[in-house]
Amino acid sequence: MQHPSKLNIAQAFGKAASQYDKHAQFQRDVVERLMDVLPNDLKGIKALDVGCGTGYFAQRLLERGAKVTCLDISSAMLEQAKLRLDSKAHYQLGDAQSIPFSDNSFDLVVSSLALQWCDTLNAPLHEMQRVCATGGKVVFSTLAEGSLIELKQAWYAVNKQRHINTFLTKKQIKIALAQSGASRYRVDFPVVTLWYPTALQLMRDLKGIGANQVSGRSPGLTKPRVLQQVDAHYQAMHQQGQQIPATYQVCLGIIYQ
Repeated sequence: MQHPSKLNIAQAFGKAASQYDKHAQFQRDVVERLMDVLPNDLKGIKALDVGCGTGYFAQRLLERGAKVTCLDISSAMLEQAKLRLDSKAHYQLGDAQSIPFSDNSFDLVVSSLALQWCDTLNAPLHEMQRVCATGGKVVFSTLAEGSLIELKQAWYAVNKQRHINTFLTKKQIKIALAQSGASRYRVDFPVVTLWYPTALQLMRDLKGIGANQVSGRSPGLTKPRVLQQVDAHYQAMHQQGQQIPATYQVCLGIIYQ
């Protein structure tokens, strides 16, 4: 599976950083699902948030008493996290595929909806396990095949070029877990459906969180006329009442160290 370059990803998320929270309700909802599997009392726990974004997950961990370090590939995202958390957390610029901390540095390592932007899934999962101490947990979410299928179909009706990044299948995710060295883990694959008045609003949300980097996409395919065509096809194929669905196939995972 090809991915946009790390520089492009960092730039896209950096550009979106200041407006990210306006478009990130789905991302917050997934964080809450991960919080449900964590203890209510995290006092004394050293936690690392990989791909922290604007710091929502870190904030929720802090509220339960954890000592949190935020890691992100985008310096602009880290700045937004600092605005949210101030001196309550520590901050580190870095790549999930090469985490700049020594082995066994944290009791808990988390990552929500960031790992799908890595070149492979097994590499960041291995790194997260490496920096997590024995007896700790790695808790993560990512997207699986089937995510944004309606938008993919609408784009395909307009032209046959790829506009939605390819996500791993459930089987490929489990293979990546094995390749990462995980021996004890649990994964669940809930389907989450969001509802929008138009496909244009969905695409605005995707752009607003920086998730608009697609490997291999030709320039000039996001002109207003083309987007209007996509919106028309989306509504024709998927509209229910006054709204259209946007389906996400989410992977929620826990690795036991």
